[in-house]
Amino acid sequence: MKRFLSSVLLALAAAALPLASYATALDVPLACNESGHQFIADLADQQLIDPKPTRVESNSINAFSPTSGANLTAYGFRVFAVVGYEKDDPMFRVGDGEPVARSAYGVVVFGSEAKVRNAIAGTGSTAIVHRVAPLITAIFCKRS
Repeated sequence: MKRFLSSVLLALAAAALPLASYATALDVPLACNESGHQFIADLADQQLIDPKPTRVESNSINAFSPTSGANLTAYGFRVFAVVGYEKDDPMFRVGDGEPVARSAYGVVVFGSEAKVRNAIAGTGSTAIVHRVAPLITAIFCKRS
């Protein structure tokens, strides 16, 4: 009886967990084999990001916020911003400077540059790893 009660309690606890507690890993698209449009559109279609950028940099990189309850990860690191740009695409706003590339996308994660670089090493990704601030790192794909 004790085993049965424990099983029932465990099942009830698991059922009570919100579905958003499961992470959506972005490792595959961060192998840099798609366009900025495809990356951002897929996340917006899945309602994992707000489709309107929260910020536009001078180099035309648009920053998008994950939606409430979205649990995005990249190579095991928690994503707190998604970025992208595609030239001549109405999905993106243009900055007042020179665009960073014809097409670009990526994420910003909580993690040191060294740890992120080590996590990506050996995956086949051509992503650029860039330190944004202490313990904040960008993982970025771009096409000329």
